[in-house]
Amino acid sequence: MRVRVRVPATIANFGPAFDVLGLALSLHNEVELEPSDRPEVTVSGEGEHVLPATAANLVARAAERVAQAAGRAGVFRIRCRNRIPMGRGLGSSAAAIVGGAAAANAALGRPLGTDALLDLVWKMEGHPDNVAAALLGGAVLVDVSTGRVAWTRFVPRWDAVIVAAIPDFTVSTVEARGALPECVPLADAVANLGRTARLVAAMTTGEVELLAGALDDALHQPYRRRLVPGMDDVITAAREAGAYGAVLSGSGPTIAAVAPADRADGVGRAMVAAFGRHGHRAVSTVLGIDESGAAVTTP
Repeated sequence: MRVRVRVPATIANFGPAFDVLGLALSLHNEVELEPSDRPEVTVSGEGEHVLPATAANLVARAAERVAQAAGRAGVFRIRCRNRIPMGRGLGSSAAAIVGGAAAANAALGRPLGTDALLDLVWKMEGHPDNVAAALLGGAVLVDVSTGRVAWTRFVPRWDAVIVAAIPDFTVSTVEARGALPECVPLADAVANLGRTARLVAAMTTGEVELLAGALDDALHQPYRRRLVPGMDDVITAAREAGAYGAVLSGSGPTIAAVAPADRADGVGRAMVAAFGRHGHRAVSTVLGIDESGAAVTTP
């Protein structure tokens, strides 16, 4: 069966919620897949001239992994239409893996349930908050302390949009992880616990006044500052333009602000200007929350 999957971009490490909260955004890649007698991959859009059009492509590897888990043949014809910028902290790798896995699972008659599929894509991608949001949509809290993914999904009730400022440079996820210390001060960990609780309360109740300070972070953003020139100034510019707060999206370099819809354009301009003061061009885009996750249709 030929299937099509629309899979969203994501924000991982959402402010203080490092590795535990992901958010799905209204920016999507599409994967079209069907069983075939020989492997074939085509890529258009973002990464068209960079990503491998072979079985080494992440989408193809994820599809093959699902087929192996189901004990089925894993040979597919795959077409990828990419809109999520690569290397910008918006979950392009997670979208590729989730897109390939969800498409193969659907084409093979859904042999894997949601938990099994999520466990497979997490272990392949390595970041549970990213893949959970891409697969399930909305906002997803995850816990992998037992070696498997425990998750809770909800849809934010806040009256707000996400303004993403996407600069003209990339940050390697490996380098961003390498910038983090093995240990952090107890006071920083406790502060992040309080902020994460307040952030989730704001998202679930819609009380946006709770966001004041709730998006601040002490566990990962300070250590990645050197990888994102102007990060602090861009976050400050967003707040001064009317955003409730702003965060490093994933491992960066995109900065994502939570803002009232009527302030979104001004917030975007302020963030772009702040990046410019540090020698980098940027573009801004206003996004909503994707509530569908990896949505499967049959063309």
